[in-house]
Amino acid sequence: MQLISAGWACSILGSAARHGVFTHLEGPGEDADGLAKKAGISRRGAQALLDGLTGLKLVTVSGGKYQNSPEASFYLVKDKPAYLGGMAEVMMDELPVWAKLHEAVKSGIPQAPNTTDEADNPFWEALVPAIATLSIPVARWAAERLRLAQAGPVSWLDVGGGSGVWSAIWLGINVQAHGVQLDWPKVNRIAQGFVAKFGVADRFETIDGDFHTTDFGTGKYDFAIYGHIAHQETPADNVAIFRKFRKALKPGGTLLVNDFILADDRTGHPFAMMFASQMLLVTNAGFTYRQTDYRKWLGEAGFASVDIMPTPTPATVVLAR
Repeated sequence: MQLISAGWACSILGSAARHGVFTHLEGPGEDADGLAKKAGISRRGAQALLDGLTGLKLVTVSGGKYQNSPEASFYLVKDKPAYLGGMAEVMMDELPVWAKLHEAVKSGIPQAPNTTDEADNPFWEALVPAIATLSIPVARWAAERLRLAQAGPVSWLDVGGGSGVWSAIWLGINVQAHGVQLDWPKVNRIAQGFVAKFGVADRFETIDGDFHTTDFGTGKYDFAIYGHIAHQETPADNVAIFRKFRKALKPGGTLLVNDFILADDRTGHPFAMMFASQMLLVTNAGFTYRQTDYRKWLGEAGFASVDIMPTPTPATVVLAR
């Protein structure tokens, strides 16, 4: 029954995020009347959300007053560093597409109105900022593994970098570094604003273009980043892109791939395993791939060393040299 009603939970959480419920409850909390006034919603709607959120253990109630749980305070109050409310809104809005999964399963054809290979897909404006938080812990973890803080005046190319979160985090860790992002113009504009919030925009550069056809350069970068992009590409496209990365890196440079990657027997983190259905719904040929796939592709592209490591998140990091 928890699985069957999961769409209810998603909608309750997404609606609460959209109306700023957790932000209004932060601190001393509110009763239903007070929340309705602050959020500009109906009193009946406020009580319905509060009941649902209490049932989900995201808020607590005592004497008619509702307060955020510690988890809600940390992850669901707007403008806090770990805010995931935007992701909750995106997932709620995508429920109509997920209701067509059975059709995608039968036909093998995506059911989303716009697929991920469309530059002007309006979905990017909602998705790109919403998922940025998910990469922050991985970016910090990877920076420690690569000893980025001690690396000096290095540079990197982030292909399909989206929000620019990797550059925002890495530029803050290494004040001598320079970050370059290649993505579609609409996405790069989002990234420029996002990176500016971290105070490091003066060392961040964007290149507008389609990474399938844009040249990455030769021997220019110490690092390269390919974060949550491989899953939307075909195996052949990933090999071609990895070859371009190999050419763009300086001798001894490192390519970092961050994605939802399964073990060779197609087991792994539950989120990563369910992500295959997301790819079926919104891409023409994407999927969740196995560790052996990445080793094969990177070897074909000329990388001699491939290390695959789990992270504290559902994502996996691959370091190729």
